Amino acid sequence: MTLYLHGLGHFHPENEITNRFLEELDIGTSEEWICERVGIRSRRTTLPLDYIVDTRNRDPRAAAAAALYTHAESGRRAAEMAIARAGIAKSDIGMVLAGSSLMDTATPAEACNIARALELEVPAFDINSACTSFFASLYVLSLMQPERLPAFVLIVVPEALTRSVDYTDRASAVLWGDGTIAAVVSTQVPGPARILSNTLMSSPAGADKVVVPRVGHFRQDGRQVQMFAIKKTALLLKQLQDAFQQDRRTLHFVGHQANLRMLEAVCRQCGIPPERHHSNVEWFGNTGAASAPAVISMTWERWTPNDDIAVVGVGAGLTWASFLLRFEAAA
Repeated sequence: MTLYLHGLGHFHPENEITNRFLEELDIGTSEEWICERVGIRSRRTTLPLDYIVDTRNRDPRAAAAAALYTHAESGRRAAEMAIARAGIAKSDIGMVLAGSSLMDTATPAEACNIARALELEVPAFDINSACTSFFASLYVLSLMQPERLPAFVLIVVPEALTRSVDYTDRASAVLWGDGTIAAVVSTQVPGPARILSNTLMSSPAGADKVVVPRVGHFRQDGRQVQMFAIKKTALLLKQLQDAFQQDRRTLHFVGHQANLRMLEAVCRQCGIPPERHHSNVEWFGNTGAASAPAVISMTWERWTPNDDIAVVGVGAGLTWASFLLRFEAAA
């Protein structure tokens, strides 16, 4: 099945968690320590900064109430950008899919909350796979019968993992930022880019390596997870290079924005020059499943009919996924 991408949109909240802000929390971290280990200088959060200072988010159950944006609102904003870029009317959307690492509501589905905010009365349901949720939606769509799908499907990935962070723990406090992306895709109507060779794999034996509990803080086996992320990202990137690298086209790389040092290690292993590696983790942190597509959305106008993008994701589960985004017209 051919899957076409018509438009991408993104939203980042305005509140900024700088390294200086984290230093002032007095949790044993510094600009030098953070940049050396993860290469992150700033992140965005849906939480008020005073809330973080006053509470350190010791009880994450209070974070949802304190948050300045719901997933429905951030999803609406990203979706409206994606729909405008696709050049279609909102009423052309025939289905809404959503996925996230941390949902606002267990019931109803986040897709229903977002569709309601958009005033869309269409089938809406969630496909959650933590940081590979966007890849999972594409993968599931690729398994469906194209003729049974509506002309345009809206995929929304709202992430607000700062709500799960223990701000007395420097190891997790330095990583996470909040952000939301949306994509308009079609199996029937050609668009500026095609999504090729999308894959999704899992190893549930590692399900306890990265966890966000229903009530509690994010936790992970950091060193083991980082080794897994580098190994799987390099593997998938090499597979895409072998299958699609052509002299007459330019192959770029956008990976899961876990941390900048991890992405630099992958680029060294796979021979990706700096001008073909694109990221936003230095200034926006790890925004979970929204991270890699947000990089492409934030640079949407730069993509030309000569560009291929190898997009790779890893996440809790453990899961790993990839696709090649081939532009055949200007974005």
